[in-house]
Amino acid sequence: MRCSKLAPVTRAILHVDMDAFYASVEQRDDPALRGRPVIVGGHPTRGVVLAASYEVRRFGVRSAMPMAQALRRAPGAVVVAPRFAAYMDASEQVGAIFESVTPLVEPLSLDEAFLDVTGSRGLFGSPGAIAEHIRGRIARELALPASAGIAAVKLVAKIASDLAKPDGQKEVPPGETAAFLAPLPVARLPGVGPRFEQTLRGLGLYTIGDIATRDPAWLRTALGDAGGEHLHGLARGIDERLVIPDRQAKSIGAEETFDEDLMGTEALRPHVHGQALRVGRRLRRVGVRTRVVQLKLKLADFTLLTRRTTLSDPTDDGQALYRAAMGLLARAALSARVRLTGVSAQDLEPPAAQLPLFVAGPSRSEKLNAALDRISDKFGRAAVTTADLAVRADETGDDVDEVRSNAPRLLLDRRP
Repeated sequence: MRCSKLAPVTRAILHVDMDAFYASVEQRDDPALRGRPVIVGGHPTRGVVLAASYEVRRFGVRSAMPMAQALRRAPGAVVVAPRFAAYMDASEQVGAIFESVTPLVEPLSLDEAFLDVTGSRGLFGSPGAIAEHIRGRIARELALPASAGIAAVKLVAKIASDLAKPDGQKEVPPGETAAFLAPLPVARLPGVGPRFEQTLRGLGLYTIGDIATRDPAWLRTALGDAGGEHLHGLARGIDERLVIPDRQAKSIGAEETFDEDLMGTEALRPHVHGQALRVGRRLRRVGVRTRVVQLKLKLADFTLLTRRTTLSDPTDDGQALYRAAMGLLARAALSARVRLTGVSAQDLEPPAAQLPLFVAGPSRSEKLNAALDRISDKFGRAAVTTADLAVRADETGDDVDEVRSNAPRLLLDRRP
């Protein structure tokens, strides 16, 4: 009996993106802000817009715009200081909804992720039905809007979710990928910024379809071998990237772009601390540890610096990551202001398969981390924090006292 080859399974990829995430959280938590033009941002002259509600976007206000420019465009807007603990808490709740559908969740930031739901269709139905299910739960349980794109590849799913905003979803069947992409402007492709867009327009390439139908050899000559071939593939919807969840990732990190450039170790310390704690919690959630800690710094002139160190023993303890990252920061000897910091765990490894003959009990830090994780799971991330992060929260308007159950705030002094 001859066995026929099985046809390859078409992947089903979702890109779920929270709509105006920070602003939506603020409008949810303060009824007086609902329906009003809201800007989440920092200093009115030097800061930048972190999030803009859809009510204020009609005035041309967008994320990353200087606050001074945003307020000139929308002088009647309500400016709200960021509350990062509230956003991280909401992000974790959204992540739990994702993981109830599929283990293949790749977080991109606090407010967006890719999900591979190929294997979830037997339980939850079609990819479109899965997206509706996820968005419905987010709306009912968290009172937040989310948009979703559904496609066979990441590239198309991301573009589809952008076009579905706000609070919608768009599905692109595999056989319609080329027709979907063809009329869109070239700026929709990843990596095509304003300058590169002008270059492409100078070559007569205005839409993605213009690129897809051009001779690949002509594109390689015009844009270079690697660049031309890569762009031609994207224009045809070719994207072989897999959804890589934390448990399969080669690294897990957290980073933050500041609304104002910061100077000096003490100004950066609470940000590095918070990022290290987030990474430690994510390591514990997926059951991996790390020996290599990396610190990422972006200076005010956009110079990017990375420093890394190898630990003597693998760890999933955020405090250990914090101490290592602060050691790297001290050795960086910065003489310029910093606009971004990031902490990441590299070269991840599972717990040792072979246990020693005499097994020691959990360490003090392991017991403490387990207790803190249980508190955070029950009451939210803001229910327990360290003293330096509480000071940062009070200074920035990040209301760490606002937790879901009115639990008392526990402050831990765990600076190195």
